[in-house]
Amino acid sequence: MSTLTRPPKVATDSSVRRSSPRRAGSRGAHKGLLFTLPFLLGFLATYVVPIGYAFSQSLREKKSSGLGFGPTRVVFTGFSNFASILDDGDFWSSMLRTLLFGAAQITVMLGLALLLALLLDGVAARAVRFFRAALLIPYVVPAVVSTVIWLFLYSPTGSPLLDLAHGAGTDITFFGGLNTYLSLGNLLTWQGIGFNMILISASLQALPRELYEAARLDGAREWRIAWSVKIPNITGILVLTGMFSLIGRLQLFAEPLLLRQIAPESINTDFTPMMEIYDKAFKTGDYQYAAAESLVLAVVTGILAFVFYRVTNRKMS
Repeated sequence: MSTLTRPPKVATDSSVRRSSPRRAGSRGAHKGLLFTLPFLLGFLATYVVPIGYAFSQSLREKKSSGLGFGPTRVVFTGFSNFASILDDGDFWSSMLRTLLFGAAQITVMLGLALLLALLLDGVAARAVRFFRAALLIPYVVPAVVSTVIWLFLYSPTGSPLLDLAHGAGTDITFFGGLNTYLSLGNLLTWQGIGFNMILISASLQALPRELYEAARLDGAREWRIAWSVKIPNITGILVLTGMFSLIGRLQLFAEPLLLRQIAPESINTDFTPMMEIYDKAFKTGDYQYAAAESLVLAVVTGILAFVFYRVTNRKMS
């Protein structure tokens, strides 16, 4: 008796739909979203929520009831704080002061970092590792600690630098007029030169060595190779470090605030925009106006960083 063979089972539409690549891809996307969930929660908690709260506070003002003797109330006033900031000469003066100071200090710092990176690019690998680590120490030290170190060196009462100058028969001062900016610029350059040098040096190490060999075969000296081959090929990292440094200068706060302890006549409370915001919020108690100033500073910083990036990229392309 012959056995009947069953016909092959044909997959139904539902089974095909269950095993379709689109559905599998959707499950993979959901799993990827779960991996990014901790970052998204942290981003919301540390950036989006504070910015939203600052914006809501910037739309309010403190008002006194009666003739000014009653309790104060926080009332909604719209964009009046932002309108007041447009006429706030102290805030915009601090912004301009910080930008001019940053333009000079960043140029010197990145120039020295580039010079050090070019010098290290021509020495042995073991020496490069040693000097990289040594120059990176000021960046590893917290900003407050390094500022306190220079605060002691700048102190008019216990500075060893002043003792050496007096022993040599000279009289120097670290604050007052241009000396204030030179002292602050020296501190910031000492802090940031090592980190920027590391970034530039890494970009130089990534360049193909065949470029240097070809230039040497053409008779180019080392300084010519550095100027015509190395620097043009690392313009991207120079623009990036310059943009980050510009953002950092507009947020300058801890260093001048600590130096103000020994030079209050040279560094006032609105020396930088961040110091102006701090003074308004925690000394004057006008949190709403300080929130508006912080938002304006963030917008101005973003616009200047974007313009700087586009202009420098266009010139170097």
